[in-house]
Amino acid sequence: MAGTTGTSADDEDRADALFHALSDRTRRDIMRRVLAGEHSVSVLAAKYDMSFAAVQKHVAVLEKAGLLTKRRQGREQLASGDVAAVRSVASMLTELEQVWRGRIARIDDLLTLETPPATTPSEE
Repeated sequence: MAGTTGTSADDEDRADALFHALSDRTRRDIMRRVLAGEHSVSVLAAKYDMSFAAVQKHVAVLEKAGLLTKRRQGREQLASGDVAAVRSVASMLTELEQVWRGRIARIDDLLTLETPPATTPSEE
């Protein structure tokens, strides 16, 4: 949405990070889990057919994007989803939808203006 009024480069960088983080199936699944409740990273890792390190990297991408937070409890790292960050993604998508709905409405208006009235055989 570069070039739109009121959108800064920082906002665009944040949007890039959010959508990049959510572009991966595993990360979306991790988000579903941590939005439902706090999970240790080791418990999350056990749910996937990949190494613990790979799951840690996915968690790090989500954390960097601000979609989840981690805290330490003893030896465990506990991850929980940030509902406000997910709402900001929904808000961005709603804004994009409004832009496209506006464009479609303008196309419909143009088509209506440019379409000549239908003639019947008796009018010819």
